[in-house]
Amino acid sequence: MSNFDEDYKKACEEVLDELGRTLSSVDPASLEKLCDEIFKADQVFFVGVGRVLLALQCVCKRLAHLGIRTHYVGEITEPAITKKDLLIVGSGSGMSLFPLGIAKKAHTIGAKIVHIGSNPNSEMKDLCEFMVRIPVRTKFYLEDEIDSCQPMTSLFEQSVLLLGDVLAKMIIERRQLDMKGLWQYHANLE
Repeated sequence: MSNFDEDYKKACEEVLDELGRTLSSVDPASLEKLCDEIFKADQVFFVGVGRVLLALQCVCKRLAHLGIRTHYVGEITEPAITKKDLLIVGSGSGMSLFPLGIAKKAHTIGAKIVHIGSNPNSEMKDLCEFMVRIPVRTKFYLEDEIDSCQPMTSLFEQSVLLLGDVLAKMIIERRQLDMKGLWQYHANLE
């Protein structure tokens, strides 16, 4: 076995271990509240930047596959947000300018806001109903953050994506959705 093979296996084990520790550290009560808010909302909007936005777009798409009306901020067909809607803000630090600015705007409109992030002490806490905390390393290196061997905030972005898939599975189970029937929501111009 070459050194590369060994290095690859070791890297896989480290990343999977980090993800396991991270997902098991998320408060299930906050996810249950998020499910409830998604069910109550007419529409669910997502906002983030960079790799976080990419992960949120995957979550947005997966929830659309469950028959939930979803949008991400900035898409060309984005409708108006209302008091009946939910904005999910993805930002590890809770201080990224664009997501924070959008949260402030949604707050003035009266939409419900949930923050998925790492930093519980950001300005976002004054705008949100609650936070789903993914307690991984941020640029602030808070004392209780899960450290990572990966660059920058990779662990946060991966966790957002996987948490979205976990959430989708829970929604399927809570609503007793037929997996085969979900294909009606899948894109068919492929």
